[in-house]
Amino acid sequence: MTQDIFEGTEEQAAALKSCIESHRGEEGALMPVLHEAQNIYGYLPAEVQTVIAEGLGVPLAEVYGVATFYSHFSLKPKGKHKVSVCLGTACYVKGSDKILEAVEKELGVSCGECTPDRKFSIESCRCVGACGLAPVMIVDEEVYGKLTPKDVPDVLDKYMGD
Repeated sequence: MTQDIFEGTEEQAAALKSCIESHRGEEGALMPVLHEAQNIYGYLPAEVQTVIAEGLGVPLAEVYGVATFYSHFSLKPKGKHKVSVCLGTACYVKGSDKILEAVEKELGVSCGECTPDRKFSIESCRCVGACGLAPVMIVDEEVYGKLTPKDVPDVLDKYMGD
């Protein structure tokens, strides 16, 4: 697993501070602040959670608990391009586990991780409703179906230059 190094900017810190200030004292302020913080940073690293906890005057454990309870929030950075491989039954039977292995090999990181340059992140999912195209991989919003492991490098190459 790669070690994530937090690299926030002064602009991001100012935006988070402004968000916290605008919600301070509101009932239920934690959720909107977490949403905005994730929009600002792309994820919720420990450093950001600490700023939120201190800024809202809530325990860090509460911030962490909410951030880990809801699947919308991520504690790990996401890549510019999100690669998702369906491991639902139809896709799995057609070899999506091999597609996932090919993606991991091609990008050099495991499922759930982000490439060091933050260009790609890999995740698995369950049934995207494209069972007739099994096995399926999605890059950002683009669906690629009837894949073989040999197809993976060509699909990913389309996104390498951005």
